Amino acid sequence: MIKLERTSVMNWEGAIRGARNPMNSWNRIDSAYDKSGNYILGPNDLDLARRLCKAGSDHRKFLRQIFVSVDITAPMYWWKEFDTYKVATVANSTSTMHKIHSKPFSLDDFSHDQMSAEAIDAMTALIAVLEKKRLRFVEMKEKADWYDMIQLLPSSYNQTRTVTMNYENLLNMYFARRSHKLAEWHVYCDWILTLPYTKELFLQNQE
Repeated sequence: MIKLERTSVMNWEGAIRGARNPMNSWNRIDSAYDKSGNYILGPNDLDLARRLCKAGSDHRKFLRQIFVSVDITAPMYWWKEFDTYKVATVANSTSTMHKIHSKPFSLDDFSHDQMSAEAIDAMTALIAVLEKKRLRFVEMKEKADWYDMIQLLPSSYNQTRTVTMNYENLLNMYFARRSHKLAEWHVYCDWILTLPYTKELFLQNQE
């Protein structure tokens, strides 16, 4: 299970202006904001962006100046793979260490969309143990109960992080993970292609 919410894309205008700095071609900028505040690339700017992307990472530096912020809720086993992409990404997460005891455990706290009935039965039993430990910790504040919760917690536990990254990060993630066996990566890569101009820029070499 993975959810991507509250997506914001920022600084298209600055990135395109910077992309034209090497050739002093600012007079060819033909992009503008529409009535909804979206930055719409004109034919000249879109053509430049496509050519720079096709020329390789040394030339497509403007992608690193297009920023994306998104709230991602995903299981810990997915976050372990996402954490491979540490360069130019920033994330603030909900705290397992400080807040694991703050609400009752339920099945929806865990990714279980691919689980068999047998696995869900096992998960339900584990949740009952976790909830017992949580209630004891809330009452007694015994560190042993807290450790039981932390160390029993399976990697299917869902965590929410607010992530900031750029289009270069997304380009690398898309091509590295689009055929991954985890369903979460397929949802993530599909989300990437919903962002402004990612299809035009990322998929052009497949046309």
